[in-house]
Amino acid sequence: MRRPRVPRLPLRARLTALYATLFAASTLVVLVVAYGLLSGHLHRTLSDRLADPILDRVALQLVLVLVGTTLLAIALGWVAARRALRPIGRVTAAARRVSDERLDERLALDGPHDEVRELADTFDAMLDRLSAGMLAQRRFVQNASHELRTPLTAIRTEVDVTLADPDATDAELRAMGERVLAGADELDDLLEGLLVLARSRRGVDRHEDVDLTATARAAVAEAPACPTLQLSVHPRTPAARAWGDGTMLGRVAINLVDNAVRYNEDGGWVRVETAEGERDGRPWATLRVANSGPRVPAADIARIVEPFERLGRHGTGSGLGLSIVRAVVDAHGGSTRIEAPETGGLDVTVSLPGPTR
Repeated sequence: MRRPRVPRLPLRARLTALYATLFAASTLVVLVVAYGLLSGHLHRTLSDRLADPILDRVALQLVLVLVGTTLLAIALGWVAARRALRPIGRVTAAARRVSDERLDERLALDGPHDEVRELADTFDAMLDRLSAGMLAQRRFVQNASHELRTPLTAIRTEVDVTLADPDATDAELRAMGERVLAGADELDDLLEGLLVLARSRRGVDRHEDVDLTATARAAVAEAPACPTLQLSVHPRTPAARAWGDGTMLGRVAINLVDNAVRYNEDGGWVRVETAEGERDGRPWATLRVANSGPRVPAADIARIVEPFERLGRHGTGSGLGLSIVRAVVDAHGGSTRIEAPETGGLDVTVSLPGPTR
């Protein structure tokens, strides 16, 4: 039979009891020592018939002193515990006020840098991270809604305009169908990108030996046709094997090559390199995609990996390419380095853990 749970006293009451107990115990030791010293002195200087009544009265007075000081310790301990717990009460009140719509609450606790101040600072830092995460999530949802609404609006407009014309010819209907099909393809690409992005943020469930060189060649073969561009793959080592989800890593290569082709210039080039090496005693594989194109300011490199961020560059696409690359690489425990050369274009290198030999 399960024993009933005994309710615990509040923290303030427990602290008060601790203060009072420690004070009473120390006072008792002092009084016992004082009584012993006085008893020894009186028995040396007086007869027992005179010393014993004096000691009895002293013992009674010491007991009263102990009781009085204990009661005083309880009162002072109650006040001290209240002052000590006041910052924690502020943390609790702030935590109760925090919600999705009120992430601007901060304690900003002053005073000495003790454990309570450290708790308050940690709480404020947590709220900063939550606020940044919520703002990023809202911005992402707003951008995704806008990106999804744009092709849907275009499709609806095409259909409404064509159907409103009773004299529409077969050629006009066919042209409308082709534009609707293009909008549907754009929606499909966007939804696929969102699904890959969401999947990568959940982590990697499947691991396999992935040949990055073969993956890069397949990505180049699937790149948008552009006769004016020169695309080339250059393996720098005999093998470049990564350990992870082959489908997700294939998406990384496709997105990097696709991004390099879309945001390029006539007569430009795209160079893809793969290599394998070691880091901290473990094999690592790298995939590097560099391209020509418009110059990207160095200050915008951090923004370019944000979802739907195109930096005003010309070209089509969902704006999720580099966001997916970073999310997938992070999920695999790798790293992404993006450089913007002065000559233009981007130089993106992803490093991925290799299979353990």
